[in-house]
Amino acid sequence: MKYLYIALLALVTTAGLQAQKTKSLFNGKNLKGWTVHGTEKWYVENGELVCESGPDKQYGYLSTKKPYKNFELNVEFKLEANGNSGIFIRSGIEGTKISGWQVEVAPKGKHSGGIYESYGRGWLIKPQPEDEQWLDMDGWNKMRILVVNDVVTTWLNGHQIVELKDEKIGAGNGFIALQIHDGGGIKVRWKNIRIQEKK
Repeated sequence: MKYLYIALLALVTTAGLQAQKTKSLFNGKNLKGWTVHGTEKWYVENGELVCESGPDKQYGYLSTKKPYKNFELNVEFKLEANGNSGIFIRSGIEGTKISGWQVEVAPKGKHSGGIYESYGRGWLIKPQPEDEQWLDMDGWNKMRILVVNDVVTTWLNGHQIVELKDEKIGAGNGFIALQIHDGGGIKVRWKNIRIQEKK
């Protein structure tokens, strides 16, 4: 009985430490901790982060002020209009020209969960056609991104979408950013943006 108690205590302690390491990147009130790049709209409404095309209809980004190398990122998103967006990892930016790797967030058939290298090699890996079904075009979606050294793995609504091992990504470092694609007519909602840094 004593050993069972010790084992349970260790388990609870470990779970508590893991929970403490997970932190929210979005406070539900304002854009504290983030930087806006470009003229597109980023605002908070009903505790949700909203990105929306502005009159210039150009690319726009909202980046973390802090860089993240190895991490697990969990985020929920809802495509309200068009929805061509994305989540950038280990990225840098000059004006609105971003360097880094994007986990795609887009309408069905546009490869959500795939990995794209902007201003570089283009598509590195796309989902299998049958995995496009996991995207909910009308409701909230859960995206999970695990980045450890040179391996990136993505999940959409609990289903693994891609796993990519890439030397160039492994050497990268930089911020996390949300994107608005150019062209106008885009609106996406985000919430529960949480990160757990890894060694």
